[in-house]
Parts: sequence; C-alpha cells; structure tokens
Amino acid sequence: MNMFLSLTINIFLASVLVMVAFWLPQMNIYSEKVGPYECGFDPIESARIPFSMKFFLIAITFLLFDLEIALLLPLPWATQTNKLLTVLAVALLLVSILALGLAYEWVQKGLEWEE
Repeated sequence: MNMFLSLTINIFLASVLVMVAFWLPQMNIYSEKVGPYECGFDPIESARIPFSMKFFLIAITFLLFDLEIALLLPLPWATQTNKLLTVLAVALLLVSILALGLAYEWVQKGLEWEE
C-alpha cells in the first residue's frame, strides 16, 4: 500500500511539474525574450550562424570518455568482491572498447580541428 501511494504521489507531482514547466514560459512572450542574448548588447550579426560539425564530434568524444571515467569510478570498491576476475575482465573490456574507439577516431582524423 505504501509503495502504491508513493508511486501515485510521485507520478502526480512529476506531471504537475512538467505541465508548469511547459506552460509557464509561454505566457509572457515579448521581443526581449525571443531575441538572441548578446550580453546586453544588440546583436551584431545573425545568431543563426552554424557551428562546425567538428565541434560536435569533439564534444561527443569528450562525453564518451567522461562516461568511461564515471563507469570506472566504483572499480576500487568492486575489487573487494569475491569475483575479482569477473570485475577486472569487465573493466578491461570497457577500457579496450573505448581505446579501440579512440584509435579509430585518431586514424580517421576525427580529432583534428582544421579541415
């Protein structure tokens, strides 16, 4: 019963917060709000200048290796388990896959900025 009540309250609160976050910003639309933000200055050029695709590739590569660090952080505590070989094999597999990905990016020149 307590789990059902907790789940119901959580779903209700999440729904209310999503509706408030969706409808509240759309109530007061005015020119300052829809214009590009340039640190208080009037925009000099168009705000719709496209970024280089290399920027996004470097950002995604950074996120992948950041995720690798997050996945390997609990490794020192996991080594205290009874199945040490399994933990180390999984960690080695993860690092190997990411190292192969980095080598592929390097060979394909995906990490070089100039085109």
